[in-house]
Amino acid sequence: MKKLVMIACLITLFVQGTNAQQKLFKESDEQKKERMAWWVNDRFGMFIHWGLYALPARHEWVKNQERITDENYQKYFDNFNPDLYNPREWAKMAKAAGMKYAVITSKHHEGFCLFDSKFTDYKAVNTPIGRDLLKEWVEAFRAEGLKIGFYYSLIDWHHPDFTVDSRHSQRTDDKAKLAELNKNRDMSKYREYLHNQVRELLTNYGKIDMLWLDFSYPGENGKGHQDWDSEKLIKMVRHLQPAILVNDRLDLKEYDDGWDFTTPEQYKVSKWPEVNGKRVHWETCQTFSGSWGYYRDEHTWKDTKQLLVLLIESVSKGGNLLLNVGPTARGTFDERAEKALTSMGNWMKWNNRSIYGCTQAPDEFKAPDNSLLTYNLKTNRLYIHLLDYPLQNFNLPGYAGKVKYAQFLHDASEIKITQRVEHGTREGESSGNLNLSLPVTKPNVEIPVIELILK
Repeated sequence: MKKLVMIACLITLFVQGTNAQQKLFKESDEQKKERMAWWVNDRFGMFIHWGLYALPARHEWVKNQERITDENYQKYFDNFNPDLYNPREWAKMAKAAGMKYAVITSKHHEGFCLFDSKFTDYKAVNTPIGRDLLKEWVEAFRAEGLKIGFYYSLIDWHHPDFTVDSRHSQRTDDKAKLAELNKNRDMSKYREYLHNQVRELLTNYGKIDMLWLDFSYPGENGKGHQDWDSEKLIKMVRHLQPAILVNDRLDLKEYDDGWDFTTPEQYKVSKWPEVNGKRVHWETCQTFSGSWGYYRDEHTWKDTKQLLVLLIESVSKGGNLLLNVGPTARGTFDERAEKALTSMGNWMKWNNRSIYGCTQAPDEFKAPDNSLLTYNLKTNRLYIHLLDYPLQNFNLPGYAGKVKYAQFLHDASEIKITQRVEHGTREGESSGNLNLSLPVTKPNVEIPVIELILK
């Protein structure tokens, strides 16, 4: 019997050991909470995809999708001259839209660098514009008080040592041809290049708040943590910039601290994401339309309400929104992007209190139909976002006895709280419901927000 008990204990310990998240660093949970506090508070950021692909203006994966060779892609490098580039204007638009941080593509999959790297000639400094565009961007966004982040592509379709695989622009199903293409390529040399460039980015531009590495695709004819030497890379990153936040695309999910936040891309999560049954920090990256890079003829642009719902719904499930802009080849924002940013800014100016510092509402509060809830723990205020404006009597089941005061957020105008006897409830008994008397006419706000000051 004792043997059986001992065996059972050993099995339990083994299972617990295999399920436990490993750690690369000695950071405590409290230290991580402090490191991520600004990001959890700010909730809304700008993503910027900008590179040579702005010239063909038909998707940032154009080199891949159209199987363009390096020789045929060279014309975009030779003609890259964003003469109207003024990152101060970009920063002002981001700030006016209510964004608190920004992440830009220092290098995308095409391999072109916006920064002045000493490890390649394939950079903006050697194009007609002849400048370190990243340096100017960093200075401009810092001047507006925005946190800054660098996107850096782990993938590189231009580098001669990056082996051709299933995601490469020169991919092929012909095994003999693939072997010939890779005959003189050496991933160890590319790894060194990758690490050197990340070191440059985290050394030459001051304090960097975020690093967005993109992306791993392990498996047959793919690339994962071994190809990038991800453990060594993340250790270097943490050493150079101890306060930095890093996304989850290094293929290090088995390490609790191999990443800081998960990144659902171009879709809404159904609930707060979990890893091993535990809620994790998350940020959804989304586009105004169907492309990250500037796409002249792409017309599936989201309207203002759709964009605001993306933001509100992300916060309502404890997450952030990183919303993308793809500048043109002259260095300006597409007029459609400008209009979208302005419209979001108009709403955020009056309603940002329901976004900054907010998260998912406590379970005791259920969202009424056609609405989304956010909650600020520090102020103990609950926000009801009215996606469809209701009739005068707005009933809140289960809210009775929990609310001190109600008002519209955009103008702080009082909303009267009335108690109504529900059908089937005896006089003198409480139905548990709270009734708000709303004006008949919807306020002149895209999505009105009710602010409830809780008891």
